Amino acid sequence: MSVMTIAGRALMMSAILSAPAMSVAQVPPGPRVPAVPVVPAVPMAPELPAMIELPDPSDLPMLMAIPDMPDLANVAVIAKSAADAIRAGHAFSFAISDEQRSRDDEARQREDEARQRADEARQRAEEEKQREAERRQRVDEYYQRGQESLERKAWARAADSFTRVIDSTTSTRVDAALYWKAYALDKLNQQADALAAVQDLLKRFPQSRWQSDAKALELQVRQNAGQAPRPENESDEELKLLAIQGLQHSDPEQAVPMLEKILQGTASPQLKNRALFVLAQSNSPRARTVLTAIAKGGSNPDVQRRAIRYLGTNGTIENRAILAEIYASSSDVDLKREILRSFMVSGDKTRMFSLASSEKTPELRQEAVRQLGPMGAREELWQLYQKESTPEIKRQILQSLFVSGDATRLISIANSEQDAQLRRRAVQHLGTMGRASTGAALVEIYAKEKEADIKRSVINALFTQDNADSLVAIARKETDPAMKREMVQKLSLMTKSKVAMDYLMEILNK
Repeated sequence: MSVMTIAGRALMMSAILSAPAMSVAQVPPGPRVPAVPVVPAVPMAPELPAMIELPDPSDLPMLMAIPDMPDLANVAVIAKSAADAIRAGHAFSFAISDEQRSRDDEARQREDEARQRADEARQRAEEEKQREAERRQRVDEYYQRGQESLERKAWARAADSFTRVIDSTTSTRVDAALYWKAYALDKLNQQADALAAVQDLLKRFPQSRWQSDAKALELQVRQNAGQAPRPENESDEELKLLAIQGLQHSDPEQAVPMLEKILQGTASPQLKNRALFVLAQSNSPRARTVLTAIAKGGSNPDVQRRAIRYLGTNGTIENRAILAEIYASSSDVDLKREILRSFMVSGDKTRMFSLASSEKTPELRQEAVRQLGPMGAREELWQLYQKESTPEIKRQILQSLFVSGDATRLISIANSEQDAQLRRRAVQHLGTMGRASTGAALVEIYAKEKEADIKRSVINALFTQDNADSLVAIARKETDPAMKREMVQKLSLMTKSKVAMDYLMEILNK
């Protein structure tokens, strides 16, 4: 042992001996070691069964060769591609579904637009027909004003009215207007202009039934050319009027030849009308023969139409038969329309219904249906409606049912008609027929109706009836805000109705 080692040990021992002594009490106790739990006895393992004797490997059949495993290096790529394809397939499926819905929506929209265009075209056609009818009516009014001016001897005003008829492009009375304009100008001592009007008539209307009257008037105008008006002519016509009125109350039979001459001459419309009236009032065979001949076209169209009116006014069986004969033999639509009106005046419901069923000309058939209304032909109109397929004729039947006061049939149509336009028209008519007979029915129609436009028509109909009770009743049940708003708007205008005002206060207090 080296000296250095011995010295180190000596120093260590010296340090230990020099340290202060520590009593046993000063040594802190150590932590308590827990007792080791008793390990339970491990059960004995069961005795293993004897080994099964395996067959000799040489006796086993040869196994098939296991194919080589595929290269799995691209499995992740393949799986991702498959997942992407599946996701794309779902997206494509959704895209196809959305695209199909879009196509369906577009198809429905196109159908709606086509239906709307068809409705608008039909509406425009109806409006054009209405405008055409209004134009014809205005022209007829000008003609009638001209006739009235002639009776009042307001020659200048008469000439102006007939000029308006001549200038019209829709009038069927231009030849008649030319005749009466020439007549009025002759009375104004304007023979040159009168002759021009007569010659225009003769040239433009060679087949006109005014030809013979125009030739007679031309002769009269030429005789009056360059002469001042003669008051005695006017007084002579007034005397003739007085004489005719006297004969009307005495012996019309003696005056028939003179009356016939007046009707065939160039007398004023007033004088001709008076002569025709005397003929129509007479029961003599000669007078009836002359009147029938004129009604069949033995005079100018103005006189003929007036003769037809007189036959209708005196609606005997014989006169009705004459009217039917003239109707069947004529092709003049205006004349036939006049005969239909005479059937109405005479009360010939049977012939009117027959023509309303069988007439081939639409405007005449429509006129026959129109005339059945004031005749009160409810059953006939209902029969026509059930067989009719033309919407325009059906609309006219609805109008005639309204005129005849048949609320029951209108209610039935408003409930069952497939055409929404016709249902709406029926509802509109019901609105003007009084709430006592139609108010409850309108409420029921509103409850069953699906078309918004027709529901609005019901609201308007109840408003027209001032039927606040029914409006409030349907407003309480209505869940559509737009419809309810429309009802409230109507009720707000019914300021004299306590029911309406109470309901408005009820809304405000909510």
